[in-house]
Amino acid sequence: MARILVINSNTTEGVTRRIADAAAAAAPPGAEVTTITAPFGLPLIVTRADWLVAGPATLAGLEARRGQFDAAVVACFGDPGVEAAREMFEVPVIGISEAAFHAACLLGRRFGIVSFTAALRPMFEDCLERSGLAARCAGFRMGPAFAGDPGRVAEERRGLLLDLVRASVEEDGAEVVILAGGPLAGVAATLQKEVAVPLVDGTVAGVRLAAALAHMAPARRTPRARPLSGYPEGLARLYGG
Repeated sequence: MARILVINSNTTEGVTRRIADAAAAAAPPGAEVTTITAPFGLPLIVTRADWLVAGPATLAGLEARRGQFDAAVVACFGDPGVEAAREMFEVPVIGISEAAFHAACLLGRRFGIVSFTAALRPMFEDCLERSGLAARCAGFRMGPAFAGDPGRVAEERRGLLLDLVRASVEEDGAEVVILAGGPLAGVAATLQKEVAVPLVDGTVAGVRLAAALAHMAPARRTPRARPLSGYPEGLARLYGG
């Protein structure tokens, strides 16, 4: 059995519940999925500064469950803490943005990225550049500023999201569209019957890739222990080996 830990890098429990539902539905036979919320941080990750705060929170959440999972999924578009986690943990760690990008590339030549607020775009662009797949992106379609409950944005902006998906396909030439962001977990499945091209959910892609990679990768060498001061105990323990 593959034990998959999914972590929501923001602190909104409503978002965690959405992610948990999508992750459980995506889990293949023989996979056990546990979804948790970051132990500290922000209710919604929007800016680059937010992304930097979310990295340590993600690492702390993973450390609290160390030894209890065979692969991990960071369910925050932007993948905060993923590269660091790969250095610090002995199991595969996958971010939902890179999982979505790679899945989309296997489903079509060019993919569009749709999300609920344009404030996220700079962080998404950074993540796309790090993935090396910017040339495959047909463009971004994003909603206006958002200041409500992140756990409700998927329902509140469903009609807007559908319009943005259609614009990505009809105006930008996207052959696949990614619904980007942890708060949009599960939305792709509800919109798919109204759209002619494949829709990609990063949480779904992340869980299925994590299940495939669990037990496949060899254990990594543990980094040299160093004292870490001023951070929560879990992070200090992580650096202490």
